[in-house]
Amino acid sequence: MMLRIVALLICFVSPLLQAAPVIAQRPIDLDTGSGVLHGSLLLPMADKPVPVVLMISGSGPTDRDGNNPQGGRNDSLRKLALLLANHGIASVRYDKRGVASGQPLAPDERTLSVEGYVADAQAWAQKLKADPHYGQLILLGHSEGALIAALAAPQAGADAVVSVAGSGRPLDQVIREQLKGRLPPDLEQRAGQLLDRLKAGQYDADVPAPLQVVFRPSVQPYLVSLLRQDPAAAFARLTVPALIIQGRNDIQVGVADAQALKAAQPKARLVLIDGMNHVLRIVPNDLKAQVASYNDRNLPLADELGRNLVAFIQSVH
Repeated sequence: MMLRIVALLICFVSPLLQAAPVIAQRPIDLDTGSGVLHGSLLLPMADKPVPVVLMISGSGPTDRDGNNPQGGRNDSLRKLALLLANHGIASVRYDKRGVASGQPLAPDERTLSVEGYVADAQAWAQKLKADPHYGQLILLGHSEGALIAALAAPQAGADAVVSVAGSGRPLDQVIREQLKGRLPPDLEQRAGQLLDRLKAGQYDADVPAPLQVVFRPSVQPYLVSLLRQDPAAAFARLTVPALIIQGRNDIQVGVADAQALKAAQPKARLVLIDGMNHVLRIVPNDLKAQVASYNDRNLPLADELGRNLVAFIQSVH
């Protein structure tokens, strides 16, 4: 009787085991001409080319896995890469110059710029386009990475673009909104003055200590390059299929941003996910729970995120 039960169990489990793809996980590097960027490749084994997603992480020192020493360790992009691989979709995620293993390429953050990040994304894309293991190339950007993806896509030869929690407004508007009511009036006023000067392309070394984390002089060259960008305008220039994914419980980027991207690119598909926050988890709209989620690697990704993303990628031809 026991043997029969075991045999039935094997018959039931075997098809599930066979359905799981074999996935190669290995490092992948890019020689930029000014140093080597390091990344992680997940490649499902297949007898034909598979779609490949180039993941571009968000702002500040956010690494290839979506972790940030200032903003939490939650492995959001690593988990997303694993999800895609389990559905037969390859991915490459990488440390940007100046971040984690990319630190040697920009030991002085004064050398960083949006244009430099765009050029790196385009170089990664060209490397993947030349590899016969891959079919369609999808650029996926999270948060600020969504802007980099939209700017890089035309020259990268991307077949599609995905914006996840991407802003639909210039950054100065986002920063003003995030700081509003969270600083003493004098500091909020000074932050506004700094934003005005940086948006005009002017540096300002007189930064009060509480504002250094955002406006320190060494990061101002990057901010100047960022503040002259218009995410909605960049998204409007796309000529390939595009997907906009936005969580309704995101405390950093709002639904209005996603709707602004959709208005700029009416052909894009817009997906709003109830309960999803900025690190792609289902979390109550409560500040304490939100902050905790940024440092919780065990929380699963939002189910709707995976379903919509996989369906979109599989529809790209």
